[in-house]
Amino acid sequence: MSASNFGRKQVYVPPEGAIRKSQMVTTFGPGAMVDLVDQAVLIGGLDFWVFPKEHGRRVLHEPRLRDALAERFRKARLGELAVDDAFYEPPHCDERAPTRGAGVQVLEFPQWFVCQRPNCRALVRARDGLVRTSRRYQHHCDDGKKGDCVPVRFVAACKRGHLDDWPWIAFAHRGREQGTCHAPDLRLDEGATGDFSEIVVRCRTCGAWERLTSALREQTALPCSGQRPWLGVEGKQQCTERQRLLVRTATNSYFSQVESALTIPDTTRALGDAVAKVWDVLAGATPALLPAFRQIPKVADALGDWSDGDVLSAISARHEGRVLAGEPIRTAEYRQFLAAPLEAPGDRPDPSQIFFVRRLRARAGELPAGVERVVLAHKLREVRVQIGFTRIEAITADLQGEHALGEHDIGVQMANLGLTTRWLPATEIHGEGVLLALDERAVHEWEERPLVRAREQQLRVGFDEWAARFAPDVRPTFPGVRFYLLHSLSHLLITAISLECGYAASAIRERLYCASHGDPRAPMAAILLSTGTPGTEGTLGGLVDQGRFLRAHLRQAYDLGVLCSNDPVCAGHNPAQDPAERHLEGAACHGCLFIAECSCERFNNFLDRSLVVPTLGHDRALAFFAERP
Repeated sequence: MSASNFGRKQVYVPPEGAIRKSQMVTTFGPGAMVDLVDQAVLIGGLDFWVFPKEHGRRVLHEPRLRDALAERFRKARLGELAVDDAFYEPPHCDERAPTRGAGVQVLEFPQWFVCQRPNCRALVRARDGLVRTSRRYQHHCDDGKKGDCVPVRFVAACKRGHLDDWPWIAFAHRGREQGTCHAPDLRLDEGATGDFSEIVVRCRTCGAWERLTSALREQTALPCSGQRPWLGVEGKQQCTERQRLLVRTATNSYFSQVESALTIPDTTRALGDAVAKVWDVLAGATPALLPAFRQIPKVADALGDWSDGDVLSAISARHEGRVLAGEPIRTAEYRQFLAAPLEAPGDRPDPSQIFFVRRLRARAGELPAGVERVVLAHKLREVRVQIGFTRIEAITADLQGEHALGEHDIGVQMANLGLTTRWLPATEIHGEGVLLALDERAVHEWEERPLVRAREQQLRVGFDEWAARFAPDVRPTFPGVRFYLLHSLSHLLITAISLECGYAASAIRERLYCASHGDPRAPMAAILLSTGTPGTEGTLGGLVDQGRFLRAHLRQAYDLGVLCSNDPVCAGHNPAQDPAERHLEGAACHGCLFIAECSCERFNNFLDRSLVVPTLGHDRALAFFAERP
């Protein structure tokens, strides 16, 4: 303690808010709107993340994911990713001693507030006469009293991710022939019930008014301002979109684009890793100098028998930030799981290992028909990286878990996380899991059945109904009936296993490995169920041990799927003919297949339990598990 503070009582000044590091990469990343206790804020972009000097920046290394993203960023002209420090963990902060030298800066947003006094309801900007108290703004009402103000719950956004305050003054005077009056004095009347249809914006000066429901009509929408406040004053863009009214706490206000990879031994990166190991020497290598560099012992050990041509290609790729050709992320992971050695007595992971998997030693007939193998993942490390976000609509990932970059789907466009940064926010998850691999021959035979083909066509028609609103050149691809099977089986197993493993269903996460029978790289039909914690603590083994009782869990899943509490309505759902526009699922609902969205890769879409187990109104031959395992 310094002399100037000796004898003084230390005053604790709490931070404005606290968010877990893992949430900074998902729910509350840059550009997300967050409600604090007494105010609403917008999370600042990566340029406004402050890392404390004493802890610095913690780099998370995952070369496969970095290389895959760098190549896609380059093709989409979204900038270059750094080579060695592409992924940073969010800043480390001490809540007991908060300081401006560490943390994430936020912006007060929205900047329009509503007075909470029933006889006032003034709609005012913070800079237009509101008085800031210790926590809240106060408004001086006409009767001389003061009223507490809260942030207005509506903002303006567009499909390119731009965000701004709703233009309340222009909106309220839109129907007035003379335009905006000289001294707007707005009120937000929400009616007796607070229903959206009753909300009216009024100007007491000139009497102009407008119902908020009129903002939902596309033809009356105002042009977008192009504002990106999370990126600072230089973030504004030109935009040709129309503004959309958005409830700032609605789920469609922020869709984080997160991609992940498991840390696995990657033989396809051996040369690149060898060059990286002695990069301090090889950074200046040329065709003329490389033979001399090879005489250095550590360089000779690292490069081994690789030819000068291959080494120079790897050096050039590293300089340019390119990736040497390799397998897609999930295909490489799937091969590692298939190559897992059989369990042996005394098998135990080394403390330094971060990927330790063993194939369950099962006797003949011990695994149910249709299941090829079970792999017990005792130690897993997953790195999750946020690459951007969208508003209005989420982006559908492909079967490799990759999101399209640039403009896609219904025209939504990925918004940037920073202006000048060459890194992305990331978090690592240490945990455990169980991989269930189906028999490829059984899956292919099942796919060829006439009943399954007919059901696939029905699901495809529903998918096409949903995709019809997209432009033809950006229309998503139908994932196929195999994906529906794996996804539905995954949800049933998560529910079944959670009853025994000691983890809640919301703590178990799926990772689907799906590729068609004709895929030239490798057909895939497997499900990884995993759980983990951020940091280095890991888990307790309660999930991985359940792989030894897979038949019992499949039976439980079978029983859960055969009959839904909403049958026969659920079982008879036709995605091709649904007035409720539930076009992305067959026999699926909250009573049977829907799980917490933090556990699901696809927002509870692409589900149909009739493909997994027999259901009401469907032939048993439609189900992959026609009989109880």
